[in-house]
Amino acid sequence: MTTLPNDLLACLREHDQEHVLLDWDALDSDARAALVYQLAAIDFVQLEALRKHVSPPGALPERFRPISVTPAAFTDDEKARGSDALRNGKVAALLVAGGQGSRLGMLQPKGLFPAAPLSGMSLYQLHAEKVFALSCRYQRPIPFLVMTSPATDLPTRAFFAEKEHFNLVPDQVKFFQQGTMPALCPRTGRLLMEAPGKLFLSPNGHGGTLTALAESGLLREFVARGVEHVFYFQVDNPLVKVCDPGFIGRHLAARSEASSKVIAKELPEEKVGVLVEVNGRCSIIEYTLLPKHLAAERDASGELRFRAGSPAIHLFSVSFLERVTRTVAGALPYRAALKSVAHYDPHTRTMVPAPPAHESNAVKFERFIFDALPHAERWLAVETRRDEEFAPIKNATGPDSPETSAVAQLVLYAQWLARAGVETNGNLVEISPLFALNGDELAAKAPLLPAITGPTILN
Repeated sequence: MTTLPNDLLACLREHDQEHVLLDWDALDSDARAALVYQLAAIDFVQLEALRKHVSPPGALPERFRPISVTPAAFTDDEKARGSDALRNGKVAALLVAGGQGSRLGMLQPKGLFPAAPLSGMSLYQLHAEKVFALSCRYQRPIPFLVMTSPATDLPTRAFFAEKEHFNLVPDQVKFFQQGTMPALCPRTGRLLMEAPGKLFLSPNGHGGTLTALAESGLLREFVARGVEHVFYFQVDNPLVKVCDPGFIGRHLAARSEASSKVIAKELPEEKVGVLVEVNGRCSIIEYTLLPKHLAAERDASGELRFRAGSPAIHLFSVSFLERVTRTVAGALPYRAALKSVAHYDPHTRTMVPAPPAHESNAVKFERFIFDALPHAERWLAVETRRDEEFAPIKNATGPDSPETSAVAQLVLYAQWLARAGVETNGNLVEISPLFALNGDELAAKAPLLPAITGPTILN
């Protein structure tokens, strides 16, 4: 029978966290061992310091200005540079997939969501097929890194295995987990419980991607394999141009350490972070923190002055990631977020329902990817068109929903077909990444297409 180490018990008493042991006698040996493992991983001194001194998410800098953005059109030289980097194995694709689709009504990895408008292809398959198509184009297996969380890791691995990794070479796909942090009661600072003998742990934010990369050993593996750049994107955006050669080429030409794509904000209240310049460095301000009068401010042309919205598409040099994750000074800070959660109360041995969102009952700690950007000595903000690269699936209905994303995908495919001179006769057409990654590839295949007489999936 697992026993509780004396030093761990003393630590719990010292930090007023003994409530986590109230169900100890009712736990079996495996549950006790799991709880000891969870508790032993906690730095209680750090946790108390975080609760007392941690910054709010994305604290507003004192002075900032609109960021300089390079245009969306890439030159032939930029495209050639990027293509050479992919052909020579210099670039890896990193998919951030730690979230569950709770807002979509599914308690499973969001990557399993059927995102393609006609076929119902999952987000995971859409992204994996892009990597496969690029690997075929450049005759080089592009490393495909999939960052999961404890909640999504097993079902994600099982799904990829069931689908035979979507034809990717097994060694090409690397799974790794982001870290977790315990949640606390904002009033008492005590650890929250998910169930008897089980702490309430939550993923440590998308910024945890970088520390997880280092801790997993993948950064060291990159160096050994000659990978020099990492293309970062999030699972919920089916339109992202994975490892866009022009974007890579511009990043290389500028010797940038951190390059970010931006979309033009359409409305002041749009829920995307905004890239800004702070003391000559690139940074991101979350939409919740940008003052309303600044969010609505317009320039002489009538466009929003702070319009460089972030679709969470980045390109990092491996040397930059090594520097950011190697030193304490460069490590990403934790930020506190008040949340509304259901949790288990060991005193009453009952579940506490989540209060309304405005009555938050938990403090979660997260790292944010945008906290890495100011560490870059050389950076780029690169414009991309919303209709070509940003149609996220975040909400069940309304903006950024499956419906709006499906419409955006179908409109883009219709534009490709129209430019290629293909008549659709008003029919809906879905284009698989295995058939064409962009309008140019589609145009090259247009003469071979049969007449489109109904809803069609080109695969």
